[in-house]
Amino acid sequence: MVKKIFWEDPYQTKLDTTVKTVEGNEVTLSETILYALAGGQESDAGTIGGYPVLQARKAGQEIVYTLEDGHRLTPGMAVSTEVDWDRRYKLMRLHFAAEIILELVYQNFGPITKIGAHIAQEKARIDFEWEENIANSFTLLTEKAHALIGADHPIISAFSDPEVERRYWEISGFARVSCGGTHLKRTGEVGQLRLKRNNIGKGKERIEITLVQPDVTG
Repeated sequence: MVKKIFWEDPYQTKLDTTVKTVEGNEVTLSETILYALAGGQESDAGTIGGYPVLQARKAGQEIVYTLEDGHRLTPGMAVSTEVDWDRRYKLMRLHFAAEIILELVYQNFGPITKIGAHIAQEKARIDFEWEENIANSFTLLTEKAHALIGADHPIISAFSDPEVERRYWEISGFARVSCGGTHLKRTGEVGQLRLKRNNIGKGKERIEITLVQPDVTG
């Protein structure tokens, strides 16, 4: 099992580690700072030993990285890894913006079913089973989200069950939510957000989330 440094310190952008296995273009590492797609949050971009990571995928508690043809990595080799920080930080901010909106939906609109989510670099989306125009909720959701963000609460992120790598985030007095993504230190880092409605089918509504405040320093 790879040691996932991106959970211990999601702000770390460089790591010296060791190649564990190599099978063609797929490699695993002893430790990693490169997040792999999970829970709707896209994978990080970055390099291993100077080679661009083309894909990152979870395999149980392991993470397998696909590199370009012709790489020269071998098992046991010491390598430097690096994360594309600009992309990572945008993903972290949008991810937590989506987490806040989702939790506010649950708290303010009763038993709602989420049917999908995706966090990309420029936009996040959450899909719901919802019979009405979901935009009618946006004033309330935006006001409450910005109040939470403006209060700049600390965000706790930790294991609830280390053996199976189950994690959570928590804002005291607001929510504790199971989630294995990379999380910000404080709510104020999210910045100002904007919500947009997208009707994706009968009885289905999508909230699209973008950030309208320039990036702050992580």
